[in-house]
Amino acid sequence: MPLTAVRPHIKPMLLLAYPVILSQLGHVLVNVVDSVVVGQTGKVALAAVSLSVSVSTVVMVLGLGLSMGITPLVAAADGKRDMPLLGRLLVNGVLLSTLAGVGLAGLGLIIAPQLRYLNQPAEVVALAMPWVRLIFLSFLPLMIFQGFKQFAEGLGLTRQAMYLSVGANLLNALLCYMFVFGNLGAPQMGMIGAAWATLISRVLMAILMATYVLRAARLRPHREAAASGLGLHGPTLRRLLGLGSPIGVQMMFEMGAFSFSAIMIGWLGTTSLAAHQIAINVASATYMAASGIAAAATIRVGNMRGLGDAEGARQAGFTAYGLTFLFMSLMALILILARDFIPYFYNNDAAVVAQAATLLLIAALFQISDGLQVVGLGALRGLEDVKIPSLVALLAYWAVALPLGYFLGFKLNMGAIGIWIGLLTGLTLVAGLLLWRFRQHSAVPVPAAMAVH
Repeated sequence: MPLTAVRPHIKPMLLLAYPVILSQLGHVLVNVVDSVVVGQTGKVALAAVSLSVSVSTVVMVLGLGLSMGITPLVAAADGKRDMPLLGRLLVNGVLLSTLAGVGLAGLGLIIAPQLRYLNQPAEVVALAMPWVRLIFLSFLPLMIFQGFKQFAEGLGLTRQAMYLSVGANLLNALLCYMFVFGNLGAPQMGMIGAAWATLISRVLMAILMATYVLRAARLRPHREAAASGLGLHGPTLRRLLGLGSPIGVQMMFEMGAFSFSAIMIGWLGTTSLAAHQIAINVASATYMAASGIAAAATIRVGNMRGLGDAEGARQAGFTAYGLTFLFMSLMALILILARDFIPYFYNNDAAVVAQAATLLLIAALFQISDGLQVVGLGALRGLEDVKIPSLVALLAYWAVALPLGYFLGFKLNMGAIGIWIGLLTGLTLVAGLLLWRFRQHSAVPVPAAMAVH
């Protein structure tokens, strides 16, 4: 596609994307801060964080994906200026997210005791179990936050969630510093203190995001529309579930592959697991930045589609592809140049640092594939195309990436490096297939009627 076609979309895409990027980074920066702070207490605690995050994130992204079904529907309804539909999406979207949060929080009580059956180092499991229970409890306020956030972002209001995410992460960092080490008069709680910091910061995020949506003057018409149709609306809930569930499942497949890779690496010992946590932590930060561009693509593509502008939706999607390619190429270069220095921010153990540096080199290689696959998912969500991408993720990660990683890591004795090469292969496969899918699907004319009735 020529530059003249995508140029008009670059500025609107960036204006939407940068607040979403900072907001999305908020989810992973919680883990980054926890890992950096807890890592200073030793490699066993850092390995426990890796195990805990690997297990809890699989469940968390299922909830996040479910709530992401709100955004493209809101964007399309906003393009049509369908206020009654927007009111129903606000009520039912927040309700669905809250119920999901209750379910996810309850899962922590079931999942935590199962960690002992994953064949991980005993000292790591002992530290991880209470952490998992507390982190799962924080999923309730996180999902309430998501319900209001995804609605606002569908309207193009992305800065508010950005401010809250930045503020919450600063609070989380301060509370981690206080609770883990016992600073500023706080009790010294060790690793579990970081989990308490996360819970407190997420409760605050939920309260403030809800307050904004329920009080902001610019959203008064939306609240009035919601009040006039207050209550459950079956077709709207089914549409939200029909769009959000495949997104959540796709994200769970992807994150589940990374999490199971961490479990396999745990079979190699504490040092390998700690090194993996460093590398995946850094890669997750750059991934979330690309995920922010993907979210902006969902909004722009969905809005253009709601306006009936199929070519505009196609151009918006390819604009997101181009921006992501440039950004992730830069991130790959930075990781290559800084791979020997970054691990020291987490831990000073020589064996951990050396292995993490090697894994960061592989992470640099899959930056572009990782970015392009997530922006492909975002653009396709704007087209309300979510089921086939979920199937692609299932096959690429679980039928290709994990078996290949196991074969290379354990049968060919390549260890953690082999497991990461398997992940690189899966990401590249998904990126290529989704790009082809978007090229095909975005050429289809916009349906005459897309509204929920």
